[in-house]
Amino acid sequence: MLEKIARGLTRKPRLVVLAAVLLLIPSVLGSAATRINYDILTYLPPDLDSSRGEQLLEEPFHMAATTMLIVEDMPPAYTDQLRREIEQVPGVSSATWVSSLVGIQIPTEMIPEDLRDIFFSGDSTMMIVQYDMPGASEQTMEAIGQVRRLCNERCFLAGFSVLIKDTKELVDQELPLYILLAVALSFVAMSLTMESWLLPVAFLLSIGMAILYNFGTNFFFGQISYITKAIAAVLQLGVTMDYSIFLYHRYEEERANYEDKRDAMAKAIVAAFTSLSGSSLTTIAGFGALCFMRLLLGRDIGLVMAKGVVLGVATVVLVLPAILLVLDRGIAKYRHPTLNLDFGRVNDFMVRHRKTFVALFALLFIPAVYAQSHAAVYYKLDRALPQDMPSIVATNKLKEDYDMASTHFIVFRDDLSHVELKEMEERVEGVEGITSVVAYDKLMSPAVPDFFVPQEVKDLCKKDGLQLMMVNSAYPAASDEVAAQLDQVDAIVKACDPGAYITGEAALTKDLISTAAVDFKVTNYISIAAILVIVAVLFKSLTVPALLVAAIELAIFINQGISYFTGTEVPFIAPTIIGCVQLGATVDYAILMTTRFREELRNGLDRKEAIHVAATASDTSILTSALVLFCATLGVGFVSRIEIISSLCIMLARGAIISAVVSIFILPSMLVVFEPVIHRTTLWWRRAKPPREKGAGRVPAPAGGQGKEQG
Repeated sequence: MLEKIARGLTRKPRLVVLAAVLLLIPSVLGSAATRINYDILTYLPPDLDSSRGEQLLEEPFHMAATTMLIVEDMPPAYTDQLRREIEQVPGVSSATWVSSLVGIQIPTEMIPEDLRDIFFSGDSTMMIVQYDMPGASEQTMEAIGQVRRLCNERCFLAGFSVLIKDTKELVDQELPLYILLAVALSFVAMSLTMESWLLPVAFLLSIGMAILYNFGTNFFFGQISYITKAIAAVLQLGVTMDYSIFLYHRYEEERANYEDKRDAMAKAIVAAFTSLSGSSLTTIAGFGALCFMRLLLGRDIGLVMAKGVVLGVATVVLVLPAILLVLDRGIAKYRHPTLNLDFGRVNDFMVRHRKTFVALFALLFIPAVYAQSHAAVYYKLDRALPQDMPSIVATNKLKEDYDMASTHFIVFRDDLSHVELKEMEERVEGVEGITSVVAYDKLMSPAVPDFFVPQEVKDLCKKDGLQLMMVNSAYPAASDEVAAQLDQVDAIVKACDPGAYITGEAALTKDLISTAAVDFKVTNYISIAAILVIVAVLFKSLTVPALLVAAIELAIFINQGISYFTGTEVPFIAPTIIGCVQLGATVDYAILMTTRFREELRNGLDRKEAIHVAATASDTSILTSALVLFCATLGVGFVSRIEIISSLCIMLARGAIISAVVSIFILPSMLVVFEPVIHRTTLWWRRAKPPREKGAGRVPAPAGGQGKEQG
């Protein structure tokens, strides 16, 4: 069946290319229709109290999208007029300022102290703006843009929704540059080792199509995160380019056996499909492990990238052969000298000092594991963004002028007595680091009849039998101080209403920290276990998977441990993603080396000769593969102003090179030293499994391996 498909594909290459191009149309439409989520906190597990509280902020309070507008050195009349104009903006549900409560005729010093502390600081005043839709929705983004256009240069809009909008604009601005750099640098890397200028072009066209197919099919997920959007293209390019290189090399080998290049390509397609379907499993397993994170961002990245690998293999097998056949004359015409790397002497040295390299492996493990486990991470989301962004400037001003580093939202039932409510407020205000409390009876005296209370005050604090309290804190999100503060506030609130919820950026980030700590361990264990099983099945061995995974895990520990030695803090998501992706994407280097080693043993060479031949034959392929992944991600790492994206890409680029170095310099020594053990614990290691004769029974595997012991 596969042979027939391969033959059909090679007989009509132009038709195949045309069909592939036409498929780009729905892919582009699907990509455009896929919503991008810029709020990482929405990926927290929905069963957490902070997530449930966030849902109540959205409905019924419409407070999930709440911004604070600071107006400096402007007369009260300007601020009141601005408030009225903001209330008319589509998507804005309310704009609350002192003029909503007591008018603007009353001098500031005569306004009740509680209100004055909330709305005034020095020469500035603050307005609370609420929106109809959730904070990351397109409607809220548009409304924030219109609010900003109404303001002058003395106005500063702060809040998590504003941060999301600025992040969106920055990602949209930088994304084309990410892709351009990845393509340009990958072209340079491939041109160094490939003999034709058109070959990298053919490969990039094929992978480009696969990337567009992947982005188009994201439509069926409904939405993806902005982190996934930013890194998916360059990561897919880096981890699937190997497949294109393998197909072409197999095609070149087969051309010597066939007069018709189409027959050679058909044979190469069959061989490539068999090899790539197995090889891609490790990469898919690495991405698949991310789906087991409780933080749903992992599932978002994992599903998109696993799908990208599958589509990459499909495009290499179905589309790339047609592209290569169409461009065949040009590929032959535009040839050039290549960089010829000879690792022969290096491999001679390695074989002679193999025990030293194995000892080096063991010695490196201890400091690498220590450094990896002690590398510092941070969870404060706004720290990962440029500090000159308008939303960051406004947030810093909010912190400095109003002592509001973070705001907690408390949702509780509305039937608490005035005495209970007053006691809860006073106890919350007494918690260290709490700077102010905004509550219904703070804005309105209990003596004021309900029918005299402005509707916008009611909407701000009371809805559907629930009451809302805003608690401002001097402590920033993700700090140890705010975590302890939230525990104290939670104990006070739950004593009055066991069903109350505390939410807000700080509460959500606190849950993010505890969730990510578990996710890091779980995903790494799952990725290691899955790849151990895949490699065990591939080699029919008990020891080969342990050696290969140990080698790549050393590379991962070194990669993550570099941050410890340089004193660099990285975003919390980076170690989890690196642990799975680097293992899945680069264990293929070790598999390539080991497969060739086994092949040379089966050809009758002793283990030292076999590893020398295997290493010399594999080193260039490993280095080329690592360079493509390195170049695809390095440029993004250096140009991105969003540190989450920058750190991820730099670590992926660094990890590719470290994995290649370990595979080239340390793994061969491990294989040759432990070869006798591998021989005893692996089926058909030194001798291929004999073909099963027709009508014969199953061939039993000899106990303890095959062949006599090699020196």
